[in-house]
Amino acid sequence: MPSAGTASRRAVQLAVLLSMLVFFVLQLVGALLPHAPLLIAASAAGLALDLYLQHRDPGLVAVLGRIRFDVMVRQLLRDMLVLIGLLRQHGDGSLRGYAPIVGGLALFYGAHLACQVTAILVRRSRTLPFVTRNIDASGLHLTEAPPRLLARQHGRRLLRFAVPATAGLLVTAATEETLWGETGIGIALALAVAGTVHLASWLRPAKRIAGEQQALEWLDRWLAAYKPTVGMYFSGGTSSAYQANMWLSTLAALDGKPVIVLRERFMVQKIDATDVPIVCIPKVVHLMALEKSSLKMMLHPANSGKTSQVLRMPSIKHAFTNHGESDKLSSCNPYAKAYDEVWVAGPAARERYQLADIGVEDKDVVEVGRPQLAPIRPYAGPPAGAYTTVLYAPTWEGWDGNPGNTSVMLAGENIVRALLADPGVRLLYKPHPMTGSVDPRAGQANERIQAMIREANAARSGDRPGPEAAAELARRTVELERLTTSSFRNSADEIERMLLQSTPEQGRAATVEAAMSDWEAAYWASLPEWEHQIITTARPALYSCFNTSHLLISDVSSVVSDYLISEKPYAVANTSGMSEEEFRAGFPTVSAATILTPEAEGVAGLLAAVRDPGLDQLAAARAELKVQLLGPSDPPSLVRFDAAARALAAKADERRARMEARAAESDIPAPRDGVAATETTEAPDAAPEAVTEPAEEPVGSVSSGVG
Repeated sequence: MPSAGTASRRAVQLAVLLSMLVFFVLQLVGALLPHAPLLIAASAAGLALDLYLQHRDPGLVAVLGRIRFDVMVRQLLRDMLVLIGLLRQHGDGSLRGYAPIVGGLALFYGAHLACQVTAILVRRSRTLPFVTRNIDASGLHLTEAPPRLLARQHGRRLLRFAVPATAGLLVTAATEETLWGETGIGIALALAVAGTVHLASWLRPAKRIAGEQQALEWLDRWLAAYKPTVGMYFSGGTSSAYQANMWLSTLAALDGKPVIVLRERFMVQKIDATDVPIVCIPKVVHLMALEKSSLKMMLHPANSGKTSQVLRMPSIKHAFTNHGESDKLSSCNPYAKAYDEVWVAGPAARERYQLADIGVEDKDVVEVGRPQLAPIRPYAGPPAGAYTTVLYAPTWEGWDGNPGNTSVMLAGENIVRALLADPGVRLLYKPHPMTGSVDPRAGQANERIQAMIREANAARSGDRPGPEAAAELARRTVELERLTTSSFRNSADEIERMLLQSTPEQGRAATVEAAMSDWEAAYWASLPEWEHQIITTARPALYSCFNTSHLLISDVSSVVSDYLISEKPYAVANTSGMSEEEFRAGFPTVSAATILTPEAEGVAGLLAAVRDPGLDQLAAARAELKVQLLGPSDPPSLVRFDAAARALAAKADERRARMEARAAESDIPAPRDGVAATETTEAPDAAPEAVTEPAEEPVGSVSSGVG
């Protein structure tokens, strides 16, 4: 069943739809009687409601559009009902005296349609076959965008421009003076014509950007000048950007010239601050430009339907890095066979692939560690203060319906209840953002857990940080928002954003990282040390919660593997139905964990072991498992990762040399790599997992988060 918040939203939307229907019915009654006050009130209320919905509930507006009751139909019906009321008021129902009004309305709607056609032409003229960031794109003749109201918001444009016309008609209905209606319609017509003319100026040569062929030639020249050697390829949905973002610092630190290759246009702005050049190439036919470049290898943090399109380039070597490792079956996807190499953190993942028997050969598995874990601080001893900070970070329920995926439903409330019962515990609750997205019971349990924590906080009291701590957090928040929030105009389109981001800000990524670190320090300092926290926002980041905690309680997930780098105590809830022996044998990442039953038995002993290292029987096992999961600490992970990248790039060089030698021996010109594949089989531009960029016109609400 839907959550309380969802049910409440649906109730509000239903009430709004009923209100709109009532206003149209009242308009009709007022027009047929005729009854001027009723007609005027219902018409004005209907228009006001429509204007409100355009700004506050675009999802509901999109639903109306899908049932063929879009904004133009609604406004046209509204004006026609007013016109019927005027004709009924006249007595004989004739058009005598109202011909200018009828003609003016026809011209107004004609001007609106002309503006819409112009908007389509302008949008098409301002669409390049690719999108860039951190690349000097001045050669593409980029220009500022036209006003968004004219170019991309036809619903809002129609309603706003129609306000004078509707207002004039309503005054005419009240006074029977046609001059008011004629004047209002004249103003609306003038606005529509002026908007169309202004928008059409973007079709003039002075404001036109480079055409498709010119743009593709420019891309070839940029690739030849920049000479990229290593790339990161990423394709995904609106909430998956974190999978690429976790690799940004590693990619930037590699020896060579890195580039980020994306496939969805909206993803360009979802990539975090980085100095690495970004190029988004949506269509596979244009993607082949990479085949002619100096690119030697690509890193793949995720699988997607569009991954196969770049794997067709034999001159580029491909390594699957994944975006996290756990004992779940999803960490050993058979699709990994498609890559030249599979890069894993340590020996455990290598063994996992061999046990899975999915066709990945052991020689193609390379252990590189997890360089992203560098910010996680090592174990510094038992809690020194009055409180033991426990991080409960359960994962979500997954797609397969396995009750052992998440502890939220079967054990979450018991675990939280046991932790809250200890007066020396400070709980940090950070559920997975997708909790409840598949199984509503998980969402309901999550809400109950949060209610328990809020109730426990209400029963606690103690000293709070002074006002200077809150002031410092506010100052750090403003600074971080300034660095991370896009300062684009509301009217900025894709081309204008390219223009503003065409000059790389060297060192910006480091500046943002420092600002984030300062913000996190200020955040924790602003909170009372006794207060439990519910963390459902992107900030503070998970690794910051790691550093603040003394103990982690989680499920079988990559969270456990990452936390292990600190060698701090951790526990895993067993809701799989297995015995503890079977659970440990089936999931190696929990071999050094305290196993909690669904009833949360063992929480008291777990807390005692955290507070007294003498009672901790698993410290040596954690140190051993850390090496098994993440590899040795010497040489550092980043060094091993860079060495693997250079080795794979060398394999690409060796292949190219072999192909050139083979062509020279046969005295036949060597074909350009990729030509045969392109000519024989043209992959579709859209794959089953492809995601299109959210339109400027309302298309329904989309929830995004971090997985």
